[in-house]
Amino acid sequence: MGRYLIRRSLFLILVLFIVSALTFLIFIKLPPGDPARRAIGRATTAEEIEDARRALGLDKPWYVQYGRFAKGLVPWPGWFLNEQYYYSWQNFVPVKEEIFKRLPVSATLAVGAAVVWLLIGIPTGIASAIKRGSVLDRATMLFALFGVSAPVFWLAQLFLFVFWFKLQIFPGSGIPAQENLVEAVLRGRFLMPWMVLALSFAAFYARMTRGNLIETMSEDYIRTARAKGLSERRVIFKHGLRAALTPVVTMFGLDLGILLGGAFITETVFNLPGIGQYALHAISINDFPAVMGVTIFGAFFIAVSNLVVDVLYAFLDPRVRYT
Repeated sequence: MGRYLIRRSLFLILVLFIVSALTFLIFIKLPPGDPARRAIGRATTAEEIEDARRALGLDKPWYVQYGRFAKGLVPWPGWFLNEQYYYSWQNFVPVKEEIFKRLPVSATLAVGAAVVWLLIGIPTGIASAIKRGSVLDRATMLFALFGVSAPVFWLAQLFLFVFWFKLQIFPGSGIPAQENLVEAVLRGRFLMPWMVLALSFAAFYARMTRGNLIETMSEDYIRTARAKGLSERRVIFKHGLRAALTPVVTMFGLDLGILLGGAFITETVFNLPGIGQYALHAISINDFPAVMGVTIFGAFFIAVSNLVVDVLYAFLDPRVRYT
């Protein structure tokens, strides 16, 4: 296990290096024009542009520039997203401050939606696999098809129209300035975003759980367990489900890591001040440092989530062993 963790950690570093190199090329080197001029605006003098170039380190060789840029990837106090490349061009505030300020909103949205889709998707998939070919199975697959096919922005608008505008069951979009995050959660302002975000994921997880469990129940060790006289319930939940959920855990770790980096569409439609809304706003005004910061932050979360999920494999499935 120790050697495996070392290899995976080195692979994580390699992935972050590739992401950082591509980000540096796409946002710093490849765009036409002078990055220093883009950073401070057009109505500037040549002296101001030169000062900005020196402040951003753009007067240095490319490898020195990339070294300073990559230094911001290191999760160390005073280093992470702390170079000049990670200061917003809009308000000259460090991007990491904006990200960490919005992280609680994105985390609340992601974790809450994850709880909802797990509570719906996995039990639904299990029931569908056990009652294969029944009316319940067909209804589950119809639900899964709808959830996977329906665009998130359409679902969000539909929920707002039905449950807020027409029925007035749930609060509308946004978090009032006088409310903190805990108050917003307690007053139900995340209920619709949770349901919208969870619906498509729950549908996918239901299909995945159903398919995995059906396949697992045809394995030789399942037939052996039945031959030993174990009850069908014990065979399913003690032997079959554990192996069937291993791929689901993998997807869950990746999905949660992605959502922690910002649920762009959901946050925008429901006007939630999270990382996704911040990133879309930065894209709309060409605030490249903000986009770069969110990209690096999201890549870091996804890579770490993938590592954690791989480690959990051995605990969920006894057949998996790492060397």
